[in-house]
Amino acid sequence: MMPPLGIRWTIGDVNPAGFDALRLSIHGAMRLFGSEAAYRIYVNTIPVDEARRRVGAIADAVQWLPVDGDIPPLLRAYLGDGMAEGVAWKLLPLRAFPNQFELSLDNDVILWRIPPAMTQWLRSGDATASLIAADVAAAFGQFTDLCAPIARNSGIRGLGPATAFERGLERVLRSKPVALRSELDEQGLQIAALDHLGAPILVETSEVTICSPFYPHDPELGRSGAHFVGLNTRVLPWDYYGKPATEVRLAHWHAVRPQVHERLGLDPPQQ
Repeated sequence: MMPPLGIRWTIGDVNPAGFDALRLSIHGAMRLFGSEAAYRIYVNTIPVDEARRRVGAIADAVQWLPVDGDIPPLLRAYLGDGMAEGVAWKLLPLRAFPNQFELSLDNDVILWRIPPAMTQWLRSGDATASLIAADVAAAFGQFTDLCAPIARNSGIRGLGPATAFERGLERVLRSKPVALRSELDEQGLQIAALDHLGAPILVETSEVTICSPFYPHDPELGRSGAHFVGLNTRVLPWDYYGKPATEVRLAHWHAVRPQVHERLGLDPPQQ
């Protein structure tokens, strides 16, 4: 028996493939956790109705909310007015499901099996325990020196009912009071905060691969899922072996989509 769980995503005006991934991410989560979990999507930079339309029929199965523009006092001094590069959208609000287990997934993280580390986190009996995804390279922005030297990313982040996440963020920002300039800063801030509170349980990359055609990422699907990094970006401004990186990224996505559908128990995708 799993404890009460809330699952959250945040989505903005991303590449159309990113909305396709979100649709499949919702399917995967609901297939694994069913009606016992709560599901919520926060939308920024585009209208909620437009985001729902882009996701399709499964949108009706989850709750949709606009991101609250009221920045928590904890973060206000460290963010520019424009929220450049999407910085800190995933921290608004800091907690979507207070006093229960909260799983935050990037829209391009798709699960078809509950990773063993996630089961450990949910069944540990430790209400303060947290969860984070492993990565193939460390990228913590300005907070690198405050993070343990383990490659991780915030595409999967779990907070227990009693995880003092706000306190951890406050402690890190007090130690390094810098303006957040990039998504890597946002990621580093979150991971440094969780490290401060105690070593998070780690979802290994063999379970959920960092899945893309670009080395050192893994082009293959993991045992439990895949994080399709780079899929949200409309333009990757570089070439990969003489081909536009955006085209290479999308070609890989379309090549693996049938496998993803199969692992989710869905009909093959329409081409």
